[in-house]
Amino acid sequence: MDQADTTNDVGALRSALAQETLERRRAECLAKIQTDVVTFAVDLLAREPDIDGFFRALLRTLADEGESHKVSVWLVDDEKQDCHLWMAHLNGEILAPTRAAAATSAFPIQAFANHLYSYAPGWRKTVEYTVEDERMPAAVRDVIRRDGLSTTIVAPLVVADKTLGWITLCTLERSEGCGEGEWWRVALTEAIARQAAMALHHSRVVDQKRVEERRKAILEERNRLARDIHDNLAQGFAAILMQLQAAQREAGAVPPSVARNIENAVDLARTHLTEARRSVGALRPNVGTSEDVGQAIKRLAELGQRSTTVPIDVRLDELPRFGDGVEREILGIAQEALTNAVRHSQARRITITASSINALGLRLSVADDGRGIPGDRSRAGFGLTSMQERADRIGASLTIVTAPRSGTEVVLAWEPSSLPTQVYAVG
Repeated sequence: MDQADTTNDVGALRSALAQETLERRRAECLAKIQTDVVTFAVDLLAREPDIDGFFRALLRTLADEGESHKVSVWLVDDEKQDCHLWMAHLNGEILAPTRAAAATSAFPIQAFANHLYSYAPGWRKTVEYTVEDERMPAAVRDVIRRDGLSTTIVAPLVVADKTLGWITLCTLERSEGCGEGEWWRVALTEAIARQAAMALHHSRVVDQKRVEERRKAILEERNRLARDIHDNLAQGFAAILMQLQAAQREAGAVPPSVARNIENAVDLARTHLTEARRSVGALRPNVGTSEDVGQAIKRLAELGQRSTTVPIDVRLDELPRFGDGVEREILGIAQEALTNAVRHSQARRITITASSINALGLRLSVADDGRGIPGDRSRAGFGLTSMQERADRIGASLTIVTAPRSGTEVVLAWEPSSLPTQVYAVG
């Protein structure tokens, strides 16, 4: 082997050793970054259990450790099918802009949000953008160039194959860090993104559980009240009514004044028994496990018919299921509208109709041919407010059309979208 071959072999060996040393240094640096980030995130969660406080501290740390100009968090909005800027760290200050404020920002926030949401590769892996990267919207590139930024790193917040949003990090100039290039910043951003995603997911699960527990507590209290009314008041009025009716049958010849008093007592007992049963129905309008919306509406109509001689017509199309929460509010509105019609309208006929909208939504109408709602809304009672609040909770449109001596129609329209609440008075 000549001297040239020996020199080449030594050079190749040195190059391989240098590369191995560099890779080992990178692996050690990466392991340290990941360990430090996990430790920091656990300690931070203990100090800042509130998710907003956690992210504020996290962004400050990422900005400092990543030697960055700006760090921001963008969250996916599944309902609107887009994403929005949730929080940012800029020049040492934490910002949490509203959507309205974001629309007036000097930075093209909406353009960047649209890019994040539409750029498919960025949903699963980290993306690095340079100043002139043509993948970035032109308006964003202009601002990056104007501000003298060098690199933008975008890491997705992924939990169990679900992307919750992104963390972005912008730098003014490149830094060598633990090795060559920007890889250590990418590693730092990805490590923080993993911990941020877990914290955000956990916070949402806790919030969802808290809402569900509150909903269950409300339902349990309503059911308890319904049971108390049914078992005590309703049963008590029923027993009193039976005793009075028995006395009425056995009284024989009694003075007219006594007969009238007994008759009045029977009427009072019957009226309050009906009210007690109606209260039970109002407290428990929700659909049972084997009862769909159509069946529940028929049940409400049958209960209402027991307390009035006014005919109640029910016309139903085949209806889909809408989910327990939506169905509960729909039936609460139907119950309130029917109760108002029975008690206050002085109608000759009441009609309930329900049909599906675009195979997914619902149009419900409760109409009567009575005297209409008084012109003074303050005299209309709590029922209208209650129905409006229920409609607002599910994003439904509630339309009330009424006219003196021409009746009232309550129309509920619900689809999987947000609709306004409206009240129209005719005449």
